[in-house]
Amino acid sequence: MTIEGFFGKYRFLSNFYLCTVKIGDLTYRSSEHAFHAMKTNSKKDKLYIRSAPTPFIAKKRGNTIKCKSNWKSIRVDMMYKVVEAKFIQNRFLSLKLLATGDALLIERNTYNDTFWGVCRGKGENWLGEILMEVRLKLRVIEENLKRRKREIETNSLQRI
Repeated sequence: MTIEGFFGKYRFLSNFYLCTVKIGDLTYRSSEHAFHAMKTNSKKDKLYIRSAPTPFIAKKRGNTIKCKSNWKSIRVDMMYKVVEAKFIQNRFLSLKLLATGDALLIERNTYNDTFWGVCRGKGENWLGEILMEVRLKLRVIEENLKRRKREIETNSLQRI
């Protein structure tokens, strides 16, 4: 199965989906807000992006600030950190991501973003790749929680 495009019932996969994401000591309205704030070390710029009323405006503000000198080389790692935080901090979203099973996730777009997504059949789809990596990590976390719960239940029954 392939999920191509993060809209409709899959809108939650988009960085424009509204949900709180805490990075460091700041909480953001969306992962888009958080990602653009990661571009800078300036607290003032982080707060400027954080105060944006929508993810779209956060993106616009993030494109006007002075980025860290190594931004291009760390941006994929920073996106991973933000997406991971989004799903780990929001359990209902992690369950929805897990419910996508083994589907190929493609961030299809029409605005020529061929780095994070795919436009007109071309693109690197880094956001989709990151989502699939986070899904794998969540799967391991869920399996460990279930195993631990079974161990606790078994130990509790043995004490009776």
